[in-house]
Amino acid sequence: MDNLPFDGTPLASSPLTRAVLEIDEYASSLGWDQPARLFALVDTARLRAQEPGLAGQLGLDGEGEAGTPQGSLTPVEQDELPSGTELDEFLATIGWPDAVAGCAMTVERLMLPPSAESTVPEHLDEKRLAEWVAQHPERQEVRMTVAVLRDGARESAVRLREKDAPTEVLTGADLVPGLSEALAATFEE
Repeated sequence: MDNLPFDGTPLASSPLTRAVLEIDEYASSLGWDQPARLFALVDTARLRAQEPGLAGQLGLDGEGEAGTPQGSLTPVEQDELPSGTELDEFLATIGWPDAVAGCAMTVERLMLPPSAESTVPEHLDEKRLAEWVAQHPERQEVRMTVAVLRDGARESAVRLREKDAPTEVLTGADLVPGLSEALAATFEE
C-alpha cells in the first residue's frame, strides 16, 4: 500500500496515465450504465496561460499549482455524444483544434473471457452477437477509458464492474487497440 496516494488510487508515472486514471475515477463517481463520454486533453500550463477564465472554471487558476505535476494534462469533457449514432461513425466526424494535445473516451461494454471465445456462434451479425454476449453466463461488464495524444502516445484503463475499486483498475497502452486507433484517427488530416 506504500505506492498508493491517500485516496487509494494507483500512482501514475506519465501525464497521460494520470489523465486516464483521473477520467476513470470521474466516470466511476457517476456510476455504471452511463453513455460514452468524450474528453479533450489539454496541456495544463498552456490552458492556464491561454484560457485563464476556463482554467478558473476548472479549478486550475493557480491555486494548488505546486501540486500539479510538470507537463500535466487536463481533461475537458465534451458535449454528449448524439444518441442513435454509432461510435465509429461519430468519431469519424471529429476534428480537434491545435490547442488540444490529445483526447480520451470512456465506454462501457460487455466482454467474455478468452475461454468463451470458442463457443461464439459463427455468422452472427453485430446485433445478434451483442444479444448473445449479453445472455452469456460468463459475461463481464467493463468500463474502458482510452486516451491518445497527437504524438501517438496511448494509454488505457479498464475497470470490471464486479471489481469496482480504484486499486483494481488495469492500465496499459494496448488494452483497447480498436478504440485507440479510432481516437488517433481524429487527429489525422
